[in-house]
Amino acid sequence: MSNIPPIIHKTRTQLVVEVLREQILSGDIKGGEPLRQTAIAEQLNVSRIPVREALVQLEAEGLVKFEPHKGATATVLSVEQVTELFELRAMIESDLLAKAIPNLQDADFEEADRVLNALENAFKRQDSVASWSELNTQFHTCLYKAANRSHTLEVVHGLNTNCDRYIRLQLLLTGGIPTAEREHRELLELCQRKDIEKATHLLREHILHAAEAITKLVVKHLD
Repeated sequence: MSNIPPIIHKTRTQLVVEVLREQILSGDIKGGEPLRQTAIAEQLNVSRIPVREALVQLEAEGLVKFEPHKGATATVLSVEQVTELFELRAMIESDLLAKAIPNLQDADFEEADRVLNALENAFKRQDSVASWSELNTQFHTCLYKAANRSHTLEVVHGLNTNCDRYIRLQLLLTGGIPTAEREHRELLELCQRKDIEKATHLLREHILHAAEAITKLVVKHLD
């Protein structure tokens, strides 16, 4: 029984997470604003330990970042950034997939399936939020790399890094996980069938629907 964390302690951490998440999303805590652990602990009447743990969890969600000499600060959320990043992704990734599909081999599909299983397992665990984006990128890379466009793939990885926090927010707060799982499986199946038209259409919709859900989330909290 000694390995089971205290329920009260976990509840306090989760309470701090929920309070800070709402304040960042609502704009009560502005983007770039320092998050002082001592002040937050006093405000919420908790010790600094759950505050520290909450900030680490919010960093995994993309709402907080830790910087040298500055500590934790709230990240800036932008509807304009979401629109630009996801439209770029939809355009570039669908073209990359179309070029890759004719070259995909059984080994590529086996690797994509293995990564997708890992991603689906990670979706079931709140403590694995930080790995979601990496596994998601790995899955898509399995399908794109056969295009043999290394520079384009680098651009895609850069865009995915910038989209990271928005994707986590969408999956966590809009119930997007079942849809993501279904669309990933369908995309893999279409690629195996070499159906370029349907696969690229699905990929484009997959990206743009995520952008739509994220935009509504950000607008709702910025109003």
